[in-house]
Amino acid sequence: MNRPIPNAVPYLGGNEWQYLKECLDTNWVSSAGPFVNRFEHDVAAYVGAGHGVATVSGTAALHVALLLAGIQPGDEVLVPALTFVATANAVRYCGAVPVFMDSEPQSWAVDPEKVREFLSREGEVRDGRVVNRATGRTLRALLPVHLYGHPADLDPLLEVCRRFPLAVVEDAAEALGARYKGRRVGAHGLVGCLSFNGNKIITAGGGGMILTNDAGLAQRARSLTTQAREAGSEFIHREVGFNYRLSNIQAALGVAQLEQLDRFIEAKRRTAQAYTEALTRLGGVEPLGEAPWAFSTFWMYSGLLDPARYGSAREVIARANEEGVQFRPLWYPLHRQPAFAGCQAYRIEVADRLHARGISLPCSVGITPEERERVIGVLARAQR
Repeated sequence: MNRPIPNAVPYLGGNEWQYLKECLDTNWVSSAGPFVNRFEHDVAAYVGAGHGVATVSGTAALHVALLLAGIQPGDEVLVPALTFVATANAVRYCGAVPVFMDSEPQSWAVDPEKVREFLSREGEVRDGRVVNRATGRTLRALLPVHLYGHPADLDPLLEVCRRFPLAVVEDAAEALGARYKGRRVGAHGLVGCLSFNGNKIITAGGGGMILTNDAGLAQRARSLTTQAREAGSEFIHREVGFNYRLSNIQAALGVAQLEQLDRFIEAKRRTAQAYTEALTRLGGVEPLGEAPWAFSTFWMYSGLLDPARYGSAREVIARANEEGVQFRPLWYPLHRQPAFAGCQAYRIEVADRLHARGISLPCSVGITPEERERVIGVLARAQR
């Protein structure tokens, strides 16, 4: 029988064993150690940010980043409807409320025009803050997500957030290495966030990172992620902090993975090119491509099925999984999640259509040409 083809799994082909052994040999295994500092420095330098603060997960990075942006209980944050639930969960951790925005059809990321329209129609600037007329709450930030490895269209989002004073917190959890107009994502806004979960393009066995160019914010991030303990021999805490620091063992794995990142991106892009060429011949699938201003990592190769050719995307996914080929649906739109029932959503149209037709194909860094052919064969057999 053919071996299963997972959707996305780590590729461990560099110095992982050597660096992990170094941690064990030196007894630096917990939330301090030389690999933590090295990982923070190297990731920040790669992205082009002034500072990096490693965290135990991407969700923890989002939580602290929102606190750095001044999010307070009762505030509102603009969040894309089409993204992983962690983006909105982090808003709720702050006691704030997500307001869901639609996708735009090219990048599948948050639609800058609808953000501008919402703020113009529903927002009002009062005493230097934006108030949502419908709820009376303060709109404090925008949380654009670089979806599936493709950058969001940042310039119009940054412009509207200057006009309506909102902090921009970049969720680059899915897009390490992607570039917007030649510059890597994650350091365009006030704060950016990364994830190193096991299915990301590089992994630390989990983990995340906060990125910023503001030294003061970086210092506060380090404090909040280490229980907000003040310097000195006494255990003094003037505010509530979190146990969010990454371990040295995880950072060692991350450093070894980061050394291979450019090669991993090349592998992802080769898979994307192979899939796109095969799907063009097959027909009936519209891939998430690459905007003229973007350089995508194609972290998760995704596309839209033509219902006339394939019927239900969910049925195609189920049949593929029965054959041991792990297809995935797109993220379930957040404005339809039971956990966020009652939250405001503004003119969500595109995100629902994307979810209804979208699938993600197996795209691990180490996927072979033969496995890619099996994936295309599954799609070919699924056509009506």
